[in-house]
Amino acid sequence: MEYDSGSAELNEQIAKWLQWDQNEKTREEIRNLAEQQEWETLRGRLLQRLTFGTAGLRGVMQGGFNAMNDLVVIQSAQGLAKYLLKCYPTAEERSRGIVLGYDGRYNSKRFAELSACVFLNENIPVWLYSRTVATPFVPFAVLELKCLAGIMVTASHNPKEDNGYKVYWTNSAQIIPPHDKNIQTAILENLEPLASSWNLDLLLSDQLHDPYDRMVELYFRKLQANVPQTFIRDYNTGSTLRFVYSAMHGVGYPFVQQAFECANLAAVIPVPEQRDPDPEFRTVKFPNPEEGKSSLVLSMRLANETGCDVILANDPDADRLACAEKDAKGEWRVFSGNELGALLAWWSIRCYREQYPDRSLSDCYLIASTVSSKMCRSIANVEGLHFIETLTGFKWMGNKSVELLSQGKTVLFAFEEAIGFMFSPTVLDKDGVSAACHLATMACYLRATSNQSLADKLNELYDIYGFHCTIASYHFCYDPPVIERIFKRIRNLAPGDGIPKDASYPQTIANGRFKIADVRDLTTGYDSAQPDGVAVLPTSSSSQMITFSFENGAVITLRTSGTEPKIKYYAEMCAQPGQRDWAGSRATLREMVDAIVEELLQPKENNLTPRSD
Repeated sequence: MEYDSGSAELNEQIAKWLQWDQNEKTREEIRNLAEQQEWETLRGRLLQRLTFGTAGLRGVMQGGFNAMNDLVVIQSAQGLAKYLLKCYPTAEERSRGIVLGYDGRYNSKRFAELSACVFLNENIPVWLYSRTVATPFVPFAVLELKCLAGIMVTASHNPKEDNGYKVYWTNSAQIIPPHDKNIQTAILENLEPLASSWNLDLLLSDQLHDPYDRMVELYFRKLQANVPQTFIRDYNTGSTLRFVYSAMHGVGYPFVQQAFECANLAAVIPVPEQRDPDPEFRTVKFPNPEEGKSSLVLSMRLANETGCDVILANDPDADRLACAEKDAKGEWRVFSGNELGALLAWWSIRCYREQYPDRSLSDCYLIASTVSSKMCRSIANVEGLHFIETLTGFKWMGNKSVELLSQGKTVLFAFEEAIGFMFSPTVLDKDGVSAACHLATMACYLRATSNQSLADKLNELYDIYGFHCTIASYHFCYDPPVIERIFKRIRNLAPGDGIPKDASYPQTIANGRFKIADVRDLTTGYDSAQPDGVAVLPTSSSSQMITFSFENGAVITLRTSGTEPKIKYYAEMCAQPGQRDWAGSRATLREMVDAIVEELLQPKENNLTPRSD
């Protein structure tokens, strides 16, 4: 049946969807919308499509080219397969295959299996994990099996309605330009699904392999080797310190359980309601431990009941790690990603020195994203190793790590403030499983050697390297044109000399109290701190990111999320070692953040929803 929407383009896309989609549910969804003449809804669903963004796709699961569903997954896999064959045309190269993994969300296993069939159709061998895995096991397998690429089907910590498609390149790091654009082009050139792409009988192929047992055993063998054996023997074994753990209804529990076993840590006490995969995420509004106390209510209750002082929590695909600790007053403190980054950066150096006492740190590196705390830089400056700043996202840190490793350098640690940590380059991506093991080992070490808590150690690090005060949060904005308007206004607030044509950034905030020294705009490529006015870090016109450096030393960045409808802000004030007015620094930064949010984001005028916690 043909439908007349009044638009030839929309009519064509409706017909294509009904012809191509072999999933009864989503085909009926589009047909019903057409019969009900919901043309505006269908325009949004069919005249736009999901594009490769932050290392792949992410979107709501429903019918339409602008969503995650069987047809879009098949189209994406067909494009990626054609691009791989273009990059690796010989039979020998093709035989290296591709790795596929999936989490516990609705449709994750099906999307992975449909993708596997597409690659098998192209005579590309597939390593498909036979059960749910933590995201880090996909890049780990790409590296260890020397595969051409890897795909993890996950939407990480997004709401239950979403799913996604995270892509790793041959170097086992997430894809970066030009691969993302080239893959998108290949998808658009291969939109019509082959009939065989829907044939799950291909899963019986002798070119389909299950890497689960081999990769899990190897992962934990390498993790154990990264924990100094003296620490396992002297501090983990027999420690009375216990940890409550939440998998946040995701896949992390069996892997964290095994990580603790291999490091001789006492078994975690799991939050029973959140231990096993549950695509409904029944006990949390947002399945994201980055939300803070609101996501850790059950963990705190269990910790209080069992007398535990430390809580560890992964997000649903277990590539991020949150941590909370009970203080002397019995209050729970949820550490920020920046605070955990400082602790783990110090710990990475301590472990390296324990394992290689005769080696210099001169070829060692710490890495952090540009919106993360500069505490790693301060530590590196004092300890005699290197610090590198990258764009936001582990795809940049992972690829920078590949570059450094190829030069014979040692990457000790990389992190982003969004509770993502890479402890050693065993996995060239954030890894919440290994981070949990290393953080627990550090806690046991501190308790045994100096009777310190994690908070005590953090304060000691601030004394040595300087207090780094950070504030990071966000507002939801569900209307892309509003985001465009907000950032356009920021670029046209005040007259200024030397600023690019059609842009004039603010020069002060808070009625002139805080003066802006420099502006870096990674959307347009402008940086007033550079002699030529051109930013050093790569730029992207498809995302918004502006950083303000103030005369008092504070740095505040405003940016849009690559995976969620959020405008995020990040602020930091760095003191010199020995400066003790920590409360004053916090108060000043808080005042500056409140001012920049009210004056530049204008949440009331733009109907922005603040973070709940």
